[in-house]
Amino acid sequence: MTAVTLSSAARTGGSRDLAGTGTLLRLALRRDRLMIPAWVVLLGLTVVSMSGALKKLYDTPAKRADVASSMTGNGSLRALYGPVFSDSLGGLTAWRIGGIAALLAGVMSLLIVVRHTREEEETGRQELLSAAMVGRRAPLTAALLTALVADAALALLIAAGLAGAGQPAGGALALGLAVGGTGLVFAGLAAVTAQLTESARAAKGLAGAVLGAAFVLRAAGDAATEDASSPLTWASPVGWAEQLRAFADERWWVLLLFLAGTAVTVGAAYALTARRDLGMSFLPARPGPARAPASLNGATGLAWRLQRTTLFGWSAGFLAAGAVFGGIIDGASDLVGDNEQARQIFERMGGQQGLSEAFISALTGMLGMVAAIYAAGAVLRLRGEETGDRAEPVLAGAVGRLRWAAGHLAVAFLGTALILLLGGLGLGLTYGLTAGDVSGQLGPAVGAALAQVPAVWTLTGLAVLLVGALPKAAVGIWAVVGGCLGIGWVGPAAQLPQWVMNLSPFSHLPKLPGGEATAEPFLWLLALTAVFVTAGLTALRRRDIG
Repeated sequence: MTAVTLSSAARTGGSRDLAGTGTLLRLALRRDRLMIPAWVVLLGLTVVSMSGALKKLYDTPAKRADVASSMTGNGSLRALYGPVFSDSLGGLTAWRIGGIAALLAGVMSLLIVVRHTREEEETGRQELLSAAMVGRRAPLTAALLTALVADAALALLIAAGLAGAGQPAGGALALGLAVGGTGLVFAGLAAVTAQLTESARAAKGLAGAVLGAAFVLRAAGDAATEDASSPLTWASPVGWAEQLRAFADERWWVLLLFLAGTAVTVGAAYALTARRDLGMSFLPARPGPARAPASLNGATGLAWRLQRTTLFGWSAGFLAAGAVFGGIIDGASDLVGDNEQARQIFERMGGQQGLSEAFISALTGMLGMVAAIYAAGAVLRLRGEETGDRAEPVLAGAVGRLRWAAGHLAVAFLGTALILLLGGLGLGLTYGLTAGDVSGQLGPAVGAALAQVPAVWTLTGLAVLLVGALPKAAVGIWAVVGGCLGIGWVGPAAQLPQWVMNLSPFSHLPKLPGGEATAEPFLWLLALTAVFVTAGLTALRRRDIG
């Protein structure tokens, strides 16, 4: 009788802990009705379109075999993309985009989970919901289920799209599951960091740091071995995605690693959430000094204090990425070989100048498009301060709205220039050392990187306009940035129409180094930026805060 009673009580307690999960799930999906489809569609279609782009680029088995051999034999390229396990069209697709898609799926998942867990607690909304019939574990469960829906939709889109494009169904399914499985692992990881930290920003930063470490482990392992057999690769969830070997005698048992990793992280998150009070954390922030430094006397100093850690992280990442990119430029001629189509694609990406210069131009263009992600996040911090009720106390003093916004915008605009400068320095130094001509290569590489600044600033200005005029739609800037990334990443190989390419501000920049540079495109982009910023700040002055 006692055992039956305890069992019944346990079941009752378990169901009580999950009460309201369905309602919270529907609420989360409604709140993310724009963000999740944008992530899934853009990322999924990028993977699927890569197959068609590679088919045009390497249209014969001989060309595919040649590029697979050259890619696998280049340690720098293995670090960037991983080894090639099959010279089939599907195998090249998995090599070229699979790892990057898995990494971005992890970013999508951690943003979703933190948004619906720690961010809800930080803003106080979760406390209001918990006053109703909402179980203790319901918010975490709903957040994880939301991430599951997004990752499952992404996996299904990739699998169906590649199979519909004529690729083997088994390989298409394996690649879709590899990308979605990676997202689930990092959804569980984000659930853990949401319990450990007391702010959404810290939770995202900690989860993002682990994601970056996973990429570095995978890159180091792949650079060391040609067959991805390094223990470093196996230690990374990003490495598991390539170990599944889509389109190359799939290792279906690797899916057990994704299941185990998800189970461990989710189990840890549930154990932690049961041991803390709402709003509390296991890693509380350290108390600040008794007296604030002079740098915090103004709104600009406060903005710098809030955003400096993020800027330092991006700066280090761009310096490292530039160094990696610089190491592969010297082998650009060997990589392309006699493939005229490959040469044409690099020329469309980087200009008609020499192949090495076109390669530098293409790589600095990639750095510029990624820098737009940092810029958008820095501007959206304004909206975060507003919705988190931290802007009102600042504005209640002798601080005007424009002065408050100027601090964050200064970090966004100047920070973009800084990280691109560091990316160009890393690229130029590494390439110069490899080619034995540091003095001759450093300047052009830095100049090519800084040439991306006006295009990034145009997207930054658009983010300011959305925050000022359409604050509830401000997150839509991620779709715009993602669209520009897709155009720049896939457009040259897929030969998209020129009007589509022109939708991205990066398409209007001169191809440096080596290309003909005029002031006109830079001035037009800077003028458009000024219009966006002026309109956004004007709207911010006139609308209600919060």
